[in-house]
Amino acid sequence: MTKIVHHWIGGKAAEGASGTYGPVTDPATGEVTTKVAFATAAEVDAAVAVAKDAFASWGQTSLARRTEILFRFRALLDANRDAVAELITAEHGKVHSDALGEVARGLEIVELACGITVQLKGELSTQVASRVDVASIRQPLGVVAGITPFNFPAMVPMWMFPLAIACGNTFVLKPSEKDPSAAMKLAELLAEAGLPDGVFNVVHGDKAAVDRLLEHPDVKAVSFVGSTPIARHIHATASAHGKRVQALGGAKNHMLVLPDADLDAAADAAVSAAYGSAGERCMAVSAVVAVGAIGDTLVEKIRERAEKIRIGPGVDPASEMGPLITRVHRDKVASYVTGAAAEGAEVVLDGTGFTVDGFENGHWIGISLLDKVPVTAKAYQDEIFGPVLCVLRADTYDEGVALINASPFGNGTAIFTRDGGAARRFQLEIEAGMVGVNVPIPVPVGYHSFGGWKDSLFGDHHIYGNDGTHFYTRGKVVTTRWPDPADAPSGVDLGFPRNH
Repeated sequence: MTKIVHHWIGGKAAEGASGTYGPVTDPATGEVTTKVAFATAAEVDAAVAVAKDAFASWGQTSLARRTEILFRFRALLDANRDAVAELITAEHGKVHSDALGEVARGLEIVELACGITVQLKGELSTQVASRVDVASIRQPLGVVAGITPFNFPAMVPMWMFPLAIACGNTFVLKPSEKDPSAAMKLAELLAEAGLPDGVFNVVHGDKAAVDRLLEHPDVKAVSFVGSTPIARHIHATASAHGKRVQALGGAKNHMLVLPDADLDAAADAAVSAAYGSAGERCMAVSAVVAVGAIGDTLVEKIRERAEKIRIGPGVDPASEMGPLITRVHRDKVASYVTGAAAEGAEVVLDGTGFTVDGFENGHWIGISLLDKVPVTAKAYQDEIFGPVLCVLRADTYDEGVALINASPFGNGTAIFTRDGGAARRFQLEIEAGMVGVNVPIPVPVGYHSFGGWKDSLFGDHHIYGNDGTHFYTRGKVVTTRWPDPADAPSGVDLGFPRNH
């Protein structure tokens, strides 16, 4: 019997009323295992209305109470790591260890939210003028929404809602319709932790549901992670409707390898960063820039390691890489490899013919490695979002940096070198929001903020960390003057002398 995923509104599952459902497949088998209800505009409105009603009390709930609930949620999530990871593997396809890693990174933000009391402290200046004090405070916005991608169905929502609700907002999540069950499990755990009904809601659907959230007058802010074209649409549409927006887009993350680098370490890093989670992550290294004469040696080291990656179903403990999310996406990724030679690239490894015995209908693709890729090739210009690594060549450090800075994306980048001076220059000269030095995937820990530059970010705020707290609150400044109690009107005795 096919499983049906409904919405989560007002603290409980809410059966979809539209009669429209989307298919959810097991990427390892290609079999449709689940149907997910698609929300109408009216169902989105119902979720927002419930969230708005809940905000009236949740926004006034003490910080101690909010964090008490989040602490319980953190404990429940920790105890249910495997259960959440199993849902991710079943619908996304990533191997269980990758899924567990996703849950762990989400837990970081939950832990940050548990300590939100420090982040929400205001400021006070006394005696700025005679008997005048000025205080700055931060207050919640109201109903906020999150629109999240398929590649991290648990982690990316947790980049958003823990901070949002810790700050006193209520939340409506629209997760990817490709792997919706992890979001529902998080909703159940929040309810078990004691979160009041309506504070956290989940609506499933497609563009119709998204556009209604972007237009709804009671939604005060929208957080998004996904591709650049959609991020641009989210930002433009929500901003036009007066909302605060943080929209994180696509990437083409480069790894610059200097001639003095430890090439074994660089090759290890390139393989894990390019092919981990089947390359379906916005911080994947998809372009290696080899500087000087090291290119051939580096490519050979990468090839040797890539060929040893074990590809198979995510439920198999021996698997190191799983399938891609859908057949359509698998075919699109393959097209970049099959067309690479005609665009001037050298195909070192071609994984497009790969399959797994007994799972022939799965969305399989093997490891692909392209060398001497021209910057004009589509495989370099586009965000492929699959296990395809492009290697480009540069004669000098300056040429390599110029190549990277010419990219329209600026999400993350890395340099591999033994030279501290070169690394320091790179940190200052590179045009990207996140930089790694001998670290291939420089995703910040929870108490620093995540976000890119250029076409990788639309809006003024990065996500989580201090930027996240500021995004989900607005500042208020209070200027106060009280008369001196010694000047109290005649007949009022506060016990102060009147001879001052």
